[in-house]
Amino acid sequence: MSSASLNPNHPFFHEERYASLTAVAGRQITICGAGALGANLCETLARMGFGRLRLIDHDRVEMRNLSTQPYLRGEIGAPKARALAATLYRAIQARIEPVTATLTGQNAAQLLQGSDLIVDAFDNEAARAAVSTASRALALPCLHVGFSADGLYGSGEWEPDYQPPRASTGDPCDYPLTRPFAVLLAALAARAIADFFRQGITNTFEVTWNDLRIVYQPTTPTAEEKENI
Repeated sequence: MSSASLNPNHPFFHEERYASLTAVAGRQITICGAGALGANLCETLARMGFGRLRLIDHDRVEMRNLSTQPYLRGEIGAPKARALAATLYRAIQARIEPVTATLTGQNAAQLLQGSDLIVDAFDNEAARAAVSTASRALALPCLHVGFSADGLYGSGEWEPDYQPPRASTGDPCDYPLTRPFAVLLAALAARAIADFFRQGITNTFEVTWNDLRIVYQPTTPTAEEKENI
């Protein structure tokens, strides 16, 4: 499509002009977690033009979230998933499916079914393990995104090679540079998701904040994974 044929008033004019996602924008993406990683990733994907986003989180907006996550002061106390869905609809008419629930090993399969891709952005070991187990049982592709408690290292890993991290002390959201680091990881995750849908490539990535070292490389999908793309 030439730039001359595009409507500059279309809400996704920029994305259509430079990297059209039309063929894959309708794929169902389920994001688990609406914190510093999940909420920023959800906003990024919506603004890129992905039109079927499901956001799962049981938490409510707290004052401390405003420095790292795309929530408003007036939304304090509101369920995160619903608050972000409302904000993105007002901003760009994105239709986010908010799911205000605690994902566990008992309900994970039900909450994740129907997804074309699962993105795990939870901040606790139990929920990450439940997503991992359910995604394998459902034979659904899953990208796990996370960063260390000291806020210095982040990564994106795909099933089936993912191993849930051990529980650690400390909260990465207390790190002074959490916001830019989380946005950087969300950007890399968004690129990996676009590459997955458009090219069938599962790119992993690692970021070391101290030296800004980024490693972004493809993995080789299995025959079963290729069938699910």
